[in-house]
Amino acid sequence: MTQQQFDEVTDPVPDEEGYARGLGSRQIQMIAIGGAIGTGLFLGAGTAISKAGPSLILSYAVAGLVIFAIMRALGELLTYRPVSGSFAEYAREFLGPFAGYVTGWTYWLFWVVTGMAETTAAAVYVKFWAPGIPQWISALVFLVILYGANLISVKLFGEIEFWFSMIKVTAIIGMILIGIGVLTLGFSDAGDTAALSNLWSDGGFFPKGIGSTVMTLQIVMFAYLGVELVGVTAGESQNPQKTLPRAINTLPWRIALFYIGALVVILAVVPWREFAPGVSPFVAAFEKMGIPAAAGIINFVVLTAALSSCNSGMYSTGRMLRDLALRGQAPGQLTSLNARKTPAAAITVSCLLMGLGVVLNYLAPAKAFEYITSVATVCGLWTWAMILICQIRYRTAWKAGHLPAPTFKAPGGPVASWAALAFLVMVIVLIAIDEDSRISLYVFPFWAALLVIGYQALKRRRPEAVVPHGHDHVHAGSGGRESGGRESGGRDDR
Repeated sequence: MTQQQFDEVTDPVPDEEGYARGLGSRQIQMIAIGGAIGTGLFLGAGTAISKAGPSLILSYAVAGLVIFAIMRALGELLTYRPVSGSFAEYAREFLGPFAGYVTGWTYWLFWVVTGMAETTAAAVYVKFWAPGIPQWISALVFLVILYGANLISVKLFGEIEFWFSMIKVTAIIGMILIGIGVLTLGFSDAGDTAALSNLWSDGGFFPKGIGSTVMTLQIVMFAYLGVELVGVTAGESQNPQKTLPRAINTLPWRIALFYIGALVVILAVVPWREFAPGVSPFVAAFEKMGIPAAAGIINFVVLTAALSSCNSGMYSTGRMLRDLALRGQAPGQLTSLNARKTPAAAITVSCLLMGLGVVLNYLAPAKAFEYITSVATVCGLWTWAMILICQIRYRTAWKAGHLPAPTFKAPGGPVASWAALAFLVMVIVLIAIDEDSRISLYVFPFWAALLVIGYQALKRRRPEAVVPHGHDHVHAGSGGRESGGRESGGRDDR
């Protein structure tokens, strides 16, 4: 990197929130793409294929529509008011201080536990090439490198995320192109058996029944976790009113290409019964096609995906924790920014906790760690639900004439949001039914109890931190008289 390039990476223009608006359109696009592609696709899809067969393609398509509805609802809120606190800020404005408090801390916890899991996973992937390196050393090295990058500047974070996403995208597109070549030209070891008819010839499109396909929806939804991360970048995007809608509008083709397209090709090249739980479908497909070093290639890609997730975790936890601190709902020392306009104190605290997860995973039995990380499941659902409910409340306030009309309207409006909410409720029911995933519902009540206790303590010690102010509205269904918002002369953040 030349000095000029380094200066470009580290010296963007500061924003009124104190941050630097250093994320350009190219980086936002790739952060949005990377957020939709994780280890859930590269590794988790093998389990889902074994449970549902080719009909898993339909599960990804249906879940993708719901994710698009959630993201368009988020896009409507982001163009109305692009702030770094994002989900917590909207929950605070449209549902009250307690909702903002719960959403901020829950999203922070989501990325902390995800960071714990992904750092550990990255260290495990390194053992593929260097089994002699102790796992904790690899995890520590990754944590330190990503921590340093996040402290330097938001643009450096965006650049790292851009290249991480590029590796994932290249792997999937390469898989699809090779698979199409196998299907049309018949080359490679899989040429004799590869055919589109594999999608329906062995037991039909629903070989395990429609019920089994429905049960995979809760697995599929969590492959999409992290797609909402683009919302946290709103306060640091160079032109959020243009770049964020563009990133969100590309979501349908990204889902169609990277998820549905990849699965169609994989299941056409390799008959569905040959996939096993715990085995990457990409590794299985590459090996079937006779590509050398298939396992090594995919191991590198999932290592990248894990590091990408950890990098995103440091970024989002730092912003969310600082937003809570600015509201008086976290220690005041966490509001500080370093010379490069990054929330150094908040990132440091979050990173230390992620590092604690590596130690915990080393010392504790696997089940104990599973209980901790499983809370991420319901944290993600909560965040998505808050986005949808806030968009519904925003629409109500707009219709009543209390807020400006959206410049990036979500198709279907509140109707689509209500439908997506109903889908999320169904997913919770499926989680409760499924023995393997039910654990996440056991863990969340403990987190909810901690939040309630913390909020009550906050009310006693710092009552000013839990009263509506700034953009917050009167939340009882009275229609949204503002207490310090635009009608009363408040600052317009649009």
